[in-house]
Amino acid sequence: MSLFGDINKVELLGNITSDPEIRYTPNGAAVCSFSLATNRRYKQGETWKDETSFHNIVVWANLATSITQRAKKGTRVLVTGRLQTRSWDSKDGKKNYKTEVIADDVFLIDRYERGKMENNIETNPANNVQVPVKPTNYTPDDSDIINPDDLPF
Repeated sequence: MSLFGDINKVELLGNITSDPEIRYTPNGAAVCSFSLATNRRYKQGETWKDETSFHNIVVWANLATSITQRAKKGTRVLVTGRLQTRSWDSKDGKKNYKTEVIADDVFLIDRYERGKMENNIETNPANNVQVPVKPTNYTPDDSDIINPDDLPF
């Protein structure tokens, strides 16, 4: 083992640009692929510029099935994985390359479409989970202050 080993690690936080597509290998392994958009904001002179990059994401096995069922276009996700470049020859003999992120983990951060709000409870239609939501006219009061002595650590 080398003292200075190589590192191939990617972490991306962005939005899925189209519904994830699932396929199966001849051996029955699930493969999910989708495109992820990430944004970068920077200042050029006195004006701010926005730059969007698109990344090809590939997810395998049980995680592929889960992502296909739970995510869709607009879902905000955190993807961790590694870069891999594939190559193939086209019918006209041209060499083609495609760089993809092979995901180790995909974390759903937020859904693009939110459920209906009733009595300050939000229902996510994808999994029927209800989450309490503070009203938009909410003003914090003394009951919101956390006493450090109440924390278990």
